[in-house]
Amino acid sequence: MARFCPLFSSSSGNCIYIGNGDTHILVDAGVSAQRITAALQNIGVAKEDLSAVFVTHEHSDHISGLHALLAKTDVPVYLSKGTLSALLERPAISKGLDLRELDADVTVGGIETHRFHTSHDCPDSSAYRFSLGNGHNFAVCTDTGVITDEIRENLTGCDLCLVESNHDVNMLNHGPYPPQLKMRILSDKGHLSNGSCAEELPRLVGEGTTHIILGHLSRHNNLPEVARKAAELSLLKAGLTENMDYRLFVAPPAGGKLISL
Repeated sequence: MARFCPLFSSSSGNCIYIGNGDTHILVDAGVSAQRITAALQNIGVAKEDLSAVFVTHEHSDHISGLHALLAKTDVPVYLSKGTLSALLERPAISKGLDLRELDADVTVGGIETHRFHTSHDCPDSSAYRFSLGNGHNFAVCTDTGVITDEIRENLTGCDLCLVESNHDVNMLNHGPYPPQLKMRILSDKGHLSNGSCAEELPRLVGEGTTHIILGHLSRHNNLPEVARKAAELSLLKAGLTENMDYRLFVAPPAGGKLISL
């Protein structure tokens, strides 16, 4: 059985669980090891059961718990060349970890993983598509300022997609952030807005996606109900009906729903 759970998903910290049989994978470890371990236990997985961790990029909300979680284990950590270089410059995080540059698709247990690029303000940020067998394909795609053709290609055909819906543009523009930070978030190397995310969803559903998870919501420039409403309106305009054509979830900052397919 293929399983997916956004253990933590927000601008404050991210860690996604993907499992199939005896294979247990995390995407990122951006909160404390103690919190990740407890969240895994809540879905019936021990830290010692982990098969691999895939890192999207080196920002702290994606790696802050990585060293404490894995330093005394032989769990491999897969990441892009650019992200690997960035981590090697930070010995407090990289020392003692089994870091592996991901230059081709890799299979861990029964899960094949394909890396693709995102458009973010770091050297070599990543998103991932996971093939779990029995026709199940999951994707995790956050921290991108735009949806590129490469991203579209890799999300297409996945039956479950976690896609960034980071901010409401109006809330951001009228919020407390300084102008330079606002410009960074709104840029093509920033974060995906509710509207930009919502525009992509009808195409995904039309290509076979049945489960949509809106992720990496900003705590200061978004609300779950605002992100959901933008997605619902876009899908409704395309003639698609929730719980018939698709299921829609908003990942909370912690304690996300475990989905089994």
